[in-house]
Amino acid sequence: MIEMVKIVVSRDKTGSIRSLKIDGHSGYDRAGKDIICAAVSVTAYTAAGSLEDLAGLKGCYDERDGHMTIRLPGRMSEQQESTAGIILEAAVIGFKQIELSYGKYVLVVEEEVGSDD
Repeated sequence: MIEMVKIVVSRDKTGSIRSLKIDGHSGYDRAGKDIICAAVSVTAYTAAGSLEDLAGLKGCYDERDGHMTIRLPGRMSEQQESTAGIILEAAVIGFKQIELSYGKYVLVVEEEVGSDD
């Protein structure tokens, strides 16, 4: 069985990112030595921390071993929404760059979701 990190980018009908779901382990190397898992983790934690520190959105992520979900709240100020959008778009660019170099180990999938998801 091939291991892989799968990142699902959920966008609303306007194209704005509403959530990121990161699941799995790359299997590139053993735990603690896996540069791909480290790259994905640093990108995800930077996005989550930036949402808290720069956009003022507390508690919008959940994580456990091999899984992280970042979900924007339904209600945000215009400034929070703008800042969060930039942060999440930058994270997706980072994930896609990792996928470009290590596509055997990382998959980025985009989906459209309803406004209440």
